[in-house]
Amino acid sequence: MKRIEDILRYVEGNHLYPDLQVIEGGAEPEVVIDGKKVLMFSSNSYLGLATHPKIITSAIEATKKYGVGAGGSRMLSGNLKIHRDYELAIAKFKGGEDAIVFSTGYQTNLGVITALMSPLKVGPYDFFRRRSVILSDELNHASIVDGAKASKQKVVVYKHCDMDDLEKKLKKFKHRRKLVVTDGVFSMEGDIAPLDKIATLCKKYNSLLMVDEAHATGVIGKNGHGTLEYFNLKPTVDVDIVMGTHSKALSSVGGFVVGSKNLIKYLRIASRPYIFSAALPPAVSASLITSLRVIESEPNLRILLNKKSGDLREKLNILGFDTLGSQTQIVPVLIGEDEQAIEFSRMLLDKGIYAPCVRWPAVPKHQARLRLTVMSTHSDNQIAYLIKCCESIGKKLKILP
Repeated sequence: MKRIEDILRYVEGNHLYPDLQVIEGGAEPEVVIDGKKVLMFSSNSYLGLATHPKIITSAIEATKKYGVGAGGSRMLSGNLKIHRDYELAIAKFKGGEDAIVFSTGYQTNLGVITALMSPLKVGPYDFFRRRSVILSDELNHASIVDGAKASKQKVVVYKHCDMDDLEKKLKKFKHRRKLVVTDGVFSMEGDIAPLDKIATLCKKYNSLLMVDEAHATGVIGKNGHGTLEYFNLKPTVDVDIVMGTHSKALSSVGGFVVGSKNLIKYLRIASRPYIFSAALPPAVSASLITSLRVIESEPNLRILLNKKSGDLREKLNILGFDTLGSQTQIVPVLIGEDEQAIEFSRMLLDKGIYAPCVRWPAVPKHQARLRLTVMSTHSDNQIAYLIKCCESIGKKLKILP
């Protein structure tokens, strides 16, 4: 406990403890914090679906029918029809053969990577199994990093979106069983992985390929189907494991995996986080089914999101801010040192804008940043005010000339 007290004393003494604000109301462009209305530029509800009337209605109706909880794990009493209906819906949405759903996105990556790379032992031949290696982009999400570590297999990190480095490392381990895993859209940079090139390399070097579609599902691709659609790739054919979360554009909670029927069938008996966790509340599955329908039937939400995030990036870049090559609704603003990023975020809040900074260990040291996110429901005036405040604070803190 003394070590914990020392850490807390240092963090609090240097004003580094996160500002955990209590937010009133739903995930809207404008929320209330400490009785004050502020603009929200940190929400992952990119399409505004968290408060969409059709989705709220479907959650209410499912709650009336099933109650508030599933009553158990999927392997026991919690395997409700509504859960299976959603699995079939997300499999169809992603173009795969089947799907499995987990209670959180973190559990999904942890459960899938460990089950794949440390497979069940079913016979004496397992003692002669080839050693495995996981090749992971250096900026992958923490849940991927933790899943790779938990697999107890060799982990090799390749430079961010660097295909020469990836090929060099694939070649080095050509005789091992391999899994390449990458984010589709990187959560702290907002750039898109070159999935077409990664898929080609995986075919060449006989490697499994897994992509995390957390920040791509619903917003990337012609119909919002994600990074695979963006690059005209197919699940099971070009990408073996398509993972995603429900807590971003789908505006709920949980995670999914889409792939071949055999992959999904195997995960149901081999993934410990799936087996030993309670099933999602039925209202969640019902709302997710409706979210997919809204994404398909209301493409203007995605069109507006892409336009508004593009305008924000362009104007911040013109001012002189470094947005780290963002291509999506995630628009980072590189600040550098933790203390300065914290001050920038606090000054924004004073001006009525909620945009927390992100610092180590979520990002590398000396790369603290604002992580601005755009919602399709933000108005042009709200975005213009954000840009104006960023310019003013940037000059005051001498980040801008």
